[in-house]
Amino acid sequence: MAKDKLTDYDATASNNTDVGGISVAEGMLPSGVNNAIREQMSHLADFASGTSGVDVLKLQDDTDTNSIKLQAPASVTADTTFTMPDGDGSADQVLKTDGAGQLGWADRHANPSLIINGAMTIDQRNSGSSLTVPSGGGYSLDRWAYYSAQASKFTIQQSTETPTGYKNSLLVTSSSAYTVGASESFSVRQYIEGQNIAHLEFGNSNAKTVTLSFWVRSSLTGSFGGVFWDGVAGTSFYPFSYTISSADTWEQKTVTIDGRQSGTWATDITAGAAVQFSLGAGSSLLGTADAWTSSEILAPTGSTDVVATSGATWHLTGVQLEVGETATPFDHSRSYGEELALCQRYYQQYLNPPLRGAMSAGSAASRAGMILPVPMRATPSVTMTQTGSTSHAALFNGAASYTISSIQASYLADFCIEFDFNLASAPAAATPAALYQSSTLQSKFAVSAEL
Repeated sequence: MAKDKLTDYDATASNNTDVGGISVAEGMLPSGVNNAIREQMSHLADFASGTSGVDVLKLQDDTDTNSIKLQAPASVTADTTFTMPDGDGSADQVLKTDGAGQLGWADRHANPSLIINGAMTIDQRNSGSSLTVPSGGGYSLDRWAYYSAQASKFTIQQSTETPTGYKNSLLVTSSSAYTVGASESFSVRQYIEGQNIAHLEFGNSNAKTVTLSFWVRSSLTGSFGGVFWDGVAGTSFYPFSYTISSADTWEQKTVTIDGRQSGTWATDITAGAAVQFSLGAGSSLLGTADAWTSSEILAPTGSTDVVATSGATWHLTGVQLEVGETATPFDHSRSYGEELALCQRYYQQYLNPPLRGAMSAGSAASRAGMILPVPMRATPSVTMTQTGSTSHAALFNGAASYTISSIQASYLADFCIEFDFNLASAPAAATPAALYQSSTLQSKFAVSAEL
C-alpha cells in the first residue's frame, strides 16, 4: 500500500519503502539518501501517532508574515491527551474539559443551579440550633421547607458533617419509631419561584430535561425517594428513587427528569416547581418511579421511611438542579454574601434593627422604619419577638429618650418596612428619632415573603 500520509508511515525505518507510491526501498536510490528518507518517515510516523512531538506548534498565516504558536509548558508532570469535540459549537461558547481530557463546547457562563442554599450554609432562623418540627409546614434552613403530618416526629438542624469540599449539611433526626398513615407524609423540600423556571418551558413541546444531583448520608440503607412537582397546581408529579448503599457514608446521587410537556407551571413570583425529599409517605402517596403522573405521588413504592426508625439520621447537601441530562460539579462560585442575598429575597431576620424615623410634636404617635438591603419577592409579613423588659425600648431624638408603650408594623413594601410607635409621653417638638434598646431587651424582626 502506498504511503500517502503521515499515518501510513512506520516507526521502523526499514519498513518505509515508498513515498506516495515512489519506491525508496534499499537499492533504489543511493543508500545515504534512501536511508535518510526512511529515517525521516519514521520520525514523522512517531509524530503522527503521538509518541513523539515538538514543544512548539507554529501555525503560519497565508502570507507567511505572522504566525500563532501553541506551546507546551516548560515542565510537564504527566502525559495529557485532549480530545476535541465534534462540530464548532455555538456563538459565545468556550472549550471546557471534563477533567479527563475530553473537551466540549460550553456556555461562557456556568449553567446556574435553580436551587438556592444547596450547600446549606445559610441558616438565619436557627443559627445551627435544632428545630423540633411541628405539624404542618414551615421553614428550617433558608429556602428549605418541611412538611410533617404529625408534630415532633423529627428534628432539623444545620450540621457540620459533610462530604469533602463542603462546610454544612441539613440534618434530619427521627424522634420516634412512627408508623406512617396511608395518607400522611413527611418531607424536606425547596419551592422554586416561577420566574426562575420559565426558561424550562414546562407545559409545552419545548420542555427541557433537567438533572438533580445531591449528596446524601443516612444511618439507614436501602431505597429512598422523593418527587419533583409543580409546587402549587398539584397536577404534575415526577417521583424518583435513589439508593443508599452504606450506612453513615456520604454518597452522591443523580436524577435525570424529562421535561413535562403538559400541566400548569407558574412563571411569575409564585411557586413554579418544587424539589422534595421524602422522610415518610403513606401507601396512598406511593407509586411508580421515573415517570410523570397527574396523581399526587410523593415517593416510589418501597421507599424507606426515615421517621419509622427512632434515632435514624439523614443528611443532605450539595443539591443542584440544572438544565440538561448531565450533572456538573457543584458550583461553589457564589460567595456567602451572594447566597445570603438570594435567600433574603424570601426571608430576612434582624436583631435590634437600626430603625430610623420621626416623632410628632405633642403626639404620642411616632413612626420609624428601615430600607431592606435586598428587595423581597413580594410584600412581606413581619413578626416581632421581644425578650426582656419592653420598658427599656425607647425612641431617642439626640436629647432625650421617650419610652415606647407599644409597636406595630404599619407600612410594608418589598423594599422597606415601617412601624408605628405609641410613646408613654409626647415630645414638645417634632424631631428625627432612632429606636434605642438597652441590653436587657432583645427585639427580633422576622420579615418573610416565602413561597
